[in-house]
Amino acid sequence: MKRLLSLILILMLAAACCITAHAEQAQETAPTVPKIAITTEAGNGTTLEKADGYVNAHITVTDTDNTAIDSDVLFKVRGNSTALTFVEKKSFTFKFEKKTSVLGMGKGKKWALLANCFDPTLLRNFAAFDFARELGLPYTSDQRIAELWLDGEYRGCYAVYEPVQEGKERVDIDIESNEGKKDFLIEYEATRQEDDVTYLNVSGLRFAMKEPEEPTTDQLTYVTDTVTAIVNTLKNGSEDEIRAAIDVDSFAKLYLLNEYLKTADFGYSSVFFFYKDGKLYAGPPWDYDLALGNLNADLNSASAKAAAVSDGIMQADKNLYRYLTDKDWFMAEVKSAYARHFDYIENIAADGGLLDSLRAQYADVIARNFTVWRVNKWWLNYQRRPLTTYEENYALLKNWCAERHSWLSDHYGLEKHSYLLGDADCDGIVTVMDATRIQRRIADFEPEGGFDEYAADTDADGEITVLDATLIQRYLASYEIFHPVDEIASRILIP
Repeated sequence: MKRLLSLILILMLAAACCITAHAEQAQETAPTVPKIAITTEAGNGTTLEKADGYVNAHITVTDTDNTAIDSDVLFKVRGNSTALTFVEKKSFTFKFEKKTSVLGMGKGKKWALLANCFDPTLLRNFAAFDFARELGLPYTSDQRIAELWLDGEYRGCYAVYEPVQEGKERVDIDIESNEGKKDFLIEYEATRQEDDVTYLNVSGLRFAMKEPEEPTTDQLTYVTDTVTAIVNTLKNGSEDEIRAAIDVDSFAKLYLLNEYLKTADFGYSSVFFFYKDGKLYAGPPWDYDLALGNLNADLNSASAKAAAVSDGIMQADKNLYRYLTDKDWFMAEVKSAYARHFDYIENIAADGGLLDSLRAQYADVIARNFTVWRVNKWWLNYQRRPLTTYEENYALLKNWCAERHSWLSDHYGLEKHSYLLGDADCDGIVTVMDATRIQRRIADFEPEGGFDEYAADTDADGEITVLDATLIQRYLASYEIFHPVDEIASRILIP
């Protein structure tokens, strides 16, 4: 028995030494990501719970170029599932006394430190926000990967985000105006109840007031009436009336983002809408650790089963979208957005694409994180049970994204059409006959043989003109041209 206890003690000491060595390595080697050190006033940062609220702390944020911020802050546990007691690697909020820029991101008082503890790859949120920025969703939060030391203890890989809130460099809305078109920010919140939050109900839809955070009775009435009018327009209005009430572009893009990601929360929480200059906008996006296949298909829940698999449409009946996705003109906007960003979406899971690049860029940080926190240390019943190794979990994520893109592009009828620029007659080479065929088409003479509209449009302006023929002639004569000819190109077609 004594020998067994001695062996256990030796193993525990060895593990502790290993963790300490990795933490020291993270401190001493040239930084690949910023480092954040937070010291709480009572030294109890690693045991804080959400119920403790804000505590006094000091923060040092050191970027990779060794520029640093040193400041007193307020510090607390944030989140809901991630704030559960059994989760040791918690997410946090830190708050400066005055607006401060952190790691090159826009100034703000509040900042979010996300642990991504339920994502065994640590990449889902980062990839989702990158996709949102690619789509051009307004006020998408900036993000930086960093490593955290809390009260001197290494806590692993975190992501620093701008939280969703009003501000010139956050969600730029005017919540102070009393001139008839007050702006506001709301969050779809189906069931969660918090004591310090104001809620409004509209046609069976429930929203939490985010900005203004503590609305007066008049403000709440105004927001409720405004949202009610918009919902009624979505239900009964014409296309023109709906376009006047909402920003269709942002609504289509937020839907596309969440349909691709199969976000678990889209029908429950963390779905934001902001009202600005007399229109409702969709976004900013938030919270994607339980997305991209990271849901438990064995759970007795239709939404969990739907979110776990890479095929099928999941978000069409969620929140405000239940009044939009049955409209052909709106879905045409979604398909158009997918077509415009097809190459980016395809590249997410491609070999050497976004996921591979993120994994390679943060490989050492990820490795150090999992010397402290086992890959499958935490599990919620609605989360996909993590696999044993990082490699297995990463492969699952990458394969799921590839399959999701394949299914959605087929569902939306998107086809990738490749062609040789200038090869109007489709014979595989660019010759004077291609210029002749273009000239015949312009003159309303039927060109003999094949004719490819996309290949013939050499200047990519959407029209077949004499300039297209001229570019081919200049190319053949070895004159300088301002658009490529004789290069492979592709376009996404929506039948």
